[in-house]
Amino acid sequence: MSGLKFDKRELGNLEYALDREVLATDRRGGYMSTTIVGCNTRKYHGLMVAPIDESDRTYVLLSSLDETIVQHDQSFNLALHRYNGTYEPRGHKYITDFEYTPTPTLTYRVGGVILKKELLWIHKRTQLMIRYTLVDAHSDTTLRLRPLLAFRDKHALSKANMDADGRAYPIPYGVKCRLYDGFPWLNMQLDKEEAEFVAAPDWYYNFEYRKELARGYDGYEDLLTPGYFEFNIKKGESVIFSAATDLMASPETISAVYEASLARRTHKVDFVSCLEHSARQFVIRRPENRTEVIAGYPWFGPFMEDTFMALPGLTLSQGHKEDCIDVLDTSVRDFKASGLLDGRVAPATADAPLWFFFTLQELEGHIAQKEIWAKYGEAMKGILEAYRRGFGEELKMHDNGLIWASAERPLTWMGTMIDGQPLTPRRGYPVELQALWYNAVEYTLAVAKKQGDKAFVAEWKELPERIKTAFVSKFWLEEEGYIADYVNYDEVNKFIRCNMVVAAGLNYTMLDEEKRVRVLQTIHEHLLTPRGIRTLSPRNMLYKSNYNEDQRSQDLASRNGSAWIWPLMLYVKACFAIGGERYVADATALLDAFDDELQTKCVGSISERFEGDPPHNPRGGVSHATSVGGLLFIKMLIDKHTPKRAKSKKSATKAEAAAEEKPKRKCVKKSATKK
Repeated sequence: MSGLKFDKRELGNLEYALDREVLATDRRGGYMSTTIVGCNTRKYHGLMVAPIDESDRTYVLLSSLDETIVQHDQSFNLALHRYNGTYEPRGHKYITDFEYTPTPTLTYRVGGVILKKELLWIHKRTQLMIRYTLVDAHSDTTLRLRPLLAFRDKHALSKANMDADGRAYPIPYGVKCRLYDGFPWLNMQLDKEEAEFVAAPDWYYNFEYRKELARGYDGYEDLLTPGYFEFNIKKGESVIFSAATDLMASPETISAVYEASLARRTHKVDFVSCLEHSARQFVIRRPENRTEVIAGYPWFGPFMEDTFMALPGLTLSQGHKEDCIDVLDTSVRDFKASGLLDGRVAPATADAPLWFFFTLQELEGHIAQKEIWAKYGEAMKGILEAYRRGFGEELKMHDNGLIWASAERPLTWMGTMIDGQPLTPRRGYPVELQALWYNAVEYTLAVAKKQGDKAFVAEWKELPERIKTAFVSKFWLEEEGYIADYVNYDEVNKFIRCNMVVAAGLNYTMLDEEKRVRVLQTIHEHLLTPRGIRTLSPRNMLYKSNYNEDQRSQDLASRNGSAWIWPLMLYVKACFAIGGERYVADATALLDAFDDELQTKCVGSISERFEGDPPHNPRGGVSHATSVGGLLFIKMLIDKHTPKRAKSKKSATKAEAAAEEKPKRKCVKKSATKK
């Protein structure tokens, strides 16, 4: 990574610049997102997108803030919008520089005027602040700021109507607006007392969001402006604009909040620091002591499955065990409240609660097992009992110990629907569900035994062997050298999919070392790419590789060829289990391959998935928890297995010497990926 900077040549190329987005969050559900040149290309973009109540729904309040420089009675509009295929105004031509760290910063040059614009989302508050600094000017300069308001759900679009209140109501150092009842007031203030607000309410029509049109959705919106702020600004002077649901008491307060918040920002100077910053954006704290993980930006909310897949990488990789515990505590409360533990309500996906055990296993490296059992033991046993008891006929344990999942709707993570039908039904015994189930039972038994829960151990101790025997019998394909994707009464599905990696990568596996190696070799040959693990082998007739942006094309490919990162973390984990420290170089190469992605879609973050074939274009959500968490999980594995070199030859242990004499078996022959 050369640095998260973009120069005038890149910023002036709209085909390039409009495909790169920026994201900042308030760590409680709100965010700011747009492109690096400030042109909104999605209905999910906006300078202030925030919750307005205790639900997880978020709303676009402030869509954009258009700046105009006025000199010698000439106006230069710095904004960039698209209307019916035409860009107007074309303020991007004035942009000379974009920097991501410590906060997104744009620099404009208009003749002899150089204006710097720094955008700052305030953590734990619904507040956006923008600091404008006149770096250089050779004559009197006026700056005009025009807010464009939406006040609508982020999944919807605003249309001109008679119900909207376009008035701006005076408050100290600014105005407040609220287009509709039920919304909070948006307080817009400046730290410059001489600033004037000119009331001029009006609708601006037909903003075009090209990303929505490409996805096959409505992409046209009307926005309301209440008027504009106008003030003179001198060379070297800075003026701060604040948009917040809370009222700022004074210009000094505005300035103090900005400076204090900016001082706390970390500098994203390399690949890992960018990933760590991105990871923190997914963990949000809501009212009523709720800590959740946003599955991805811009359109996802919290999902149980994604939460537990991503949580170790998002939190424990940075030593943030408290965040991990808070998310787990929230989840346990939800388990109890929803009726999951007593079988009243089935999980949205059959495997989601079983990923809970994966997170707990990783947490053991940070808190004592005794504490884990004290806090989560009842939930662990409750989940297992719920699965054993079953959730009706759709999801239940059979006498062979395996978990059956069959319904009209898809019950696995491969839950994409096309024309009302599941793309990958996988009814019966899905492979990853059995692997997660076995891991959960074995782990709970191991902890219960150490913590002295003799009753639980006596009741459950015979089950793992039953599960394992049935699994190997039904799933192992000796001739092919891998495991089936799913099995039911009529079918042993032999598709080579990423799901088999779950059976190889968890702490407790039903595969012996030889079978594990053969599975990993199959994945290496068919599924491994520089951008993750494919969901389906390219040799399969259903394989979809590169595809268009429309939602149908993306849905068809998402589980039939797209590459995902979360299976990659389990692949790397399994390879380390087989190869030990000898796999460090290969794992490092896989991780380093993602460096360039930080500047490809969402600046400083990683997309949800990638096309299966080169050039592996990013697709789906532009910033995704399982992707960022998966890469940080791989980084944790590398750090764990990187040998700490002794200061002298004498410090080498007998075990190390023995390892040199009899090296561990490598899981794959080489690190180069097969495309």
